[in-house]
Amino acid sequence: MLLRYLLEPKADREKVVMKLKKLESSVSTGRKWFRLGNVVHAVQATKQSVHVSELVPRFCLTIANLNRVIYFVCDTILWVRSVGLISDINKEKWRKLAARHYYYSLLLNIIRDVYEISLQMEHVAQEKAKREKSMPQNHLGPCVADEETEWLQSFLLLLFRSLRKHPPLLLDTVKNLCDILNPLDQLDIYKSNSGVIGLGGLLSSIIGMITVAYPQMKLRT
Repeated sequence: MLLRYLLEPKADREKVVMKLKKLESSVSTGRKWFRLGNVVHAVQATKQSVHVSELVPRFCLTIANLNRVIYFVCDTILWVRSVGLISDINKEKWRKLAARHYYYSLLLNIIRDVYEISLQMEHVAQEKAKREKSMPQNHLGPCVADEETEWLQSFLLLLFRSLRKHPPLLLDTVKNLCDILNPLDQLDIYKSNSGVIGLGGLLSSIIGMITVAYPQMKLRT
């Protein structure tokens, strides 16, 4: 999508754009086969999330995975229509339904990320308070006082330190924010051009490859 967006303004590149559209369609068809297996994976993930110890992550992950199941079912129905197995399917209705449940799934995952970030920030803030308490009063530099005078500066610094200590949480949050651009556009909640959506998809794919290559970078449930 990103390459197609970059090439579309060029009139002399129409053939390349058409080839990219065909390639995108072929890749999309291939993904449908994998999504048949993803339905089973989403069901298994739902069963696992029920046993998460903390209430907020358990609720968010369970409902998010249930929405992912519905999304994959809707997406499979759309694929069945696209290959001509069943023709009397309202494509627009099922496309909107798929986008809505995909949006709900990502939104709940983002809420879970925000919750985890807040816990990390609280932990970092407590560590900082302990360090400051153990330091002699006359050793406290002016930079600490300056840092605490500006609330926004202090908040952003705390956020940065929290995410730096927890890279999997950072990657998961960025990936979910990138992924949610597409359903936001499809549901007319927040319109974006195809270039922005394509860039978000590219970044999300890169993060996905990182978590596959380095499993320790994947956020644990």
